[in-house]
Amino acid sequence: MSRVLITGAYRGIGAACALAFASAGARLVLADIRNPEDTAAAARAAGAAEVLSLSCDVSDEASVAALGQNVDAAFGGLDVLVHCAGVIHEAPLLDTPVADFDRVIAINLRGSFLIGQMAIGRMAGTPEDPARAILIASDMAYYGRETFSPYVASKHGVLGLVRSWAKEFAPRILVNAICPGPIDTDMLGAEHMSPEWRAKELAIPLARFGQADEVAQLALFLGGPGGAYITGQGLGINGGSVMP
Repeated sequence: MSRVLITGAYRGIGAACALAFASAGARLVLADIRNPEDTAAAARAAGAAEVLSLSCDVSDEASVAALGQNVDAAFGGLDVLVHCAGVIHEAPLLDTPVADFDRVIAINLRGSFLIGQMAIGRMAGTPEDPARAILIASDMAYYGRETFSPYVASKHGVLGLVRSWAKEFAPRILVNAICPGPIDTDMLGAEHMSPEWRAKELAIPLARFGQADEVAQLALFLGGPGGAYITGQGLGINGGSVMP
């Protein structure tokens, strides 16, 4: 059964992905800045073959290296990465301290680089049975959004990593991004986004927020047989917010 690493597994899309892969009987490594043990317990109940729950700061090289060592010890390698860890930041450009920009880039973009480097280095896929690396980007990476420039830049950078890695590691590793639109998680809460922007998120054709488990089902598809001819893509799950 597949050995799957899911970051950002404490809550939101990461937790939903953990349950989706658990229901498929995967062996899971769940990581988050906070130890996602509650998600791990739910994954075990959902049918995961094995679950390891760990703390990891994806922006810190030593922390990611330690995660890799734990992956080696527990599973001896990886078949699937689902990298969900990330943060959002809303502020006008002229009111955005450099420290806030650095934090968003460190977690969202540097973290994607570090986790991707660590995970892909532990994948031994073949053209007949390729491993999978799936990174969570955002629909904002395509259309931009005022007052979210650090976040948009970070997620646009994630798409650049995905396209480069897809070419570098084909055909033995398939690398894709999922680009969610407005998903009903804590990221859309008042702590991260103003009520005005929450209202604007609903001005899309489907006129509703998506659910984390809907994103998780797309990740499960990309990680399974159905995703065998997909690489280098940013797949939108966005209620029509972006129509390339």
